[in-house]
Amino acid sequence: MTDLSGRSVLVVGATGGLGAPLSRGLAAAGARLTLAGRSMPRLQALGLDGAHLVTADLQHPTAANDLVQAALAAHGALDGVVYAAGVVAFGGVGDLDDDVVDELLLINYLAPARLARAALPHLSAGGFVVNLSAVVAEQAVPNMGAYSASKAALTAFDAVLRMEARRSKVRVIDARPPHTETGLAGRPIAGTAPRLPKGLSPDDVAARILRAVTGDETDLPSSAFA
Repeated sequence: MTDLSGRSVLVVGATGGLGAPLSRGLAAAGARLTLAGRSMPRLQALGLDGAHLVTADLQHPTAANDLVQAALAAHGALDGVVYAAGVVAFGGVGDLDDDVVDELLLINYLAPARLARAALPHLSAGGFVVNLSAVVAEQAVPNMGAYSASKAALTAFDAVLRMEARRSKVRVIDARPPHTETGLAGRPIAGTAPRLPKGLSPDDVAARILRAVTGDETDLPSSAFA
């Protein structure tokens, strides 16, 4: 079991539909938090006293290293990283232009990959990396090809990172929850969401991910959220 009390954890995308309950759960477990998001007012609205708050543009190449350094400066150590940011787009494979596909890959794959690379040399033995992928990395869904590809890229990256990080005694958890009521589908960067079934509760999904962190799990497929 992993005790989160006193552990330094960086959460990126801390104000999002899953980032917020994950941040609250980590705070309740006693973690020392560095919370990153695009808006300082929204970070402050989380009301997590004692957390170090940082704004970041994840599209910038230096953002990942800057966030890791901010966490180290605030708490003197880094024990865990949670990447909960993300964007979505809808449309057939011939409908989305290159700029949309680039943004999907940048935010959903390249940014968390950069963060993991920046964090790994500083993570303590027994530390962890949590990346939020999605069920679409496991199964094909029409009109979500580009989004699915970005999440599948992250899942593939995590599988390799998990093997390579073992020598440092760092766990990598790739979480692939089914559709969750985060509101993300209502804010696509392109296209319109299809009619979706009612999704899982963000609080329930966040609680399951935190159980994986404290329970020393190494992978969370969609079936783990049933």
